[in-house]
Amino acid sequence: MQRKFNFLLTIFLCVLFYHTTFAQTNDNSPYSRYGIGDLTDNHFGGLRQMGGLGASYIDAYQLNIVNPASYSFLNATVFDVGVFAKHTWLNDNINTSKTWTGNLEYISLAFPLTNPINARYDGVQKNYKLAMNITLMPHSTVNYNVAFADSLAGFPAFTRNYLGNGGTYKLLWGNAINYKNKLSFGLNLGYLFGNLEYERNILFPSTAYLYNDYFTTDYNVKGFLWNAGIIYSDIINKKAIEENKSLPAKRISVGINFNSANSFRTKSNISHMLEQRITASVVVQDTVQLVSNVAGKGKLPAEFGAGVTYYHGEKLAIGFNYSSAFWADYYNEASGESKGSLSTTQKFVLGGYYRPNYKSFDNYFDRVYYRYGAYYGTDPLVVNDKRIDTYGITFGLGMPFIFQRKVSSVNLGANLGIRGKNSPISEKFIKISLGVNFNDDEWFLKRKYN
Repeated sequence: MQRKFNFLLTIFLCVLFYHTTFAQTNDNSPYSRYGIGDLTDNHFGGLRQMGGLGASYIDAYQLNIVNPASYSFLNATVFDVGVFAKHTWLNDNINTSKTWTGNLEYISLAFPLTNPINARYDGVQKNYKLAMNITLMPHSTVNYNVAFADSLAGFPAFTRNYLGNGGTYKLLWGNAINYKNKLSFGLNLGYLFGNLEYERNILFPSTAYLYNDYFTTDYNVKGFLWNAGIIYSDIINKKAIEENKSLPAKRISVGINFNSANSFRTKSNISHMLEQRITASVVVQDTVQLVSNVAGKGKLPAEFGAGVTYYHGEKLAIGFNYSSAFWADYYNEASGESKGSLSTTQKFVLGGYYRPNYKSFDNYFDRVYYRYGAYYGTDPLVVNDKRIDTYGITFGLGMPFIFQRKVSSVNLGANLGIRGKNSPISEKFIKISLGVNFNDDEWFLKRKYN
């Protein structure tokens, strides 16, 4: 009971401070101007260190929300919380801007609805396993501040300034069912909410009687999300194991995840203000437009992912993942983006892990997961008839530790990437992720004696 109380207390404290922590982000990514911002990576800790093998990856003690079918392969309750720090270099071939940002990134709790220890106690092997997950995390972020000098005939030089901030969140509730520990189906249902603000200004120097122009649009987003997945996993060397029980199991898992286009609704506030400086101390303001609660709607893209992962006992794994999002069907009346303004994206991932000896008693580093990955993907944005692409490498460590007599883990990793290398603005980044993964196998445990 004390262990469950500690789990629930930790969750409560994380949720209590979640919104405050998220508001402290200070990124500067011009690409977050499009769509509903930069989408958050749905891969947690270990999966992110392997580039993102969400479609097919299963683990008894690690979470994978990308494909909800993975929940039913869990053998213990898992509570996972993650934070990150990111350093970005923006370059427009003339100037370079450097930015640090950091944030709490996700909170997730998953648990089998039947404890596998009970089956061993009772000597009964059940064909079905059920599991559930609850996750709170950002869905997208908008943060940018771009300014450049401009001029028109007959006017002094002025500055165009574009700013954006805000983001969206999602609360997910997932369930999965597994048949004979081979075939699993899962479904995530979620609620999307958040607020986005965009501002574009024309600012003149401190010349008297010229008008500075401020145009602001902010809107909230509300909608429902869903995604589903299927995973099939089996051991491919069963006959060899029957002859020699000491052989490691060689397993393959194949999975797909998908969702249709998800609709959302918006309420917008639009403001257009003029500001005229008469003297250093006298400023006159005029309202050109002020509109509140303008209803709108939009649609997020359908998505599809597929992958395969091979596991050699507890020693190593390697997998491949492909995913696509149909952004060509996206539209948003609040931002004025119509269908076809963005393009369908693709992403390719190759990754895995190596673990020297998980049974080692005298060498801690033999029990550590050494993860690696590489990826290439395209953005929805097309500039000068060229796709904005992103590619990079990932690596990290999965470090086990004992918490309340249970084996848990710390996942520390890095993502080094380049976005829009041949575009007007290129973005280089290094993102450090830290996730703490707590496991507990005593939930729903049927007591033999009271």
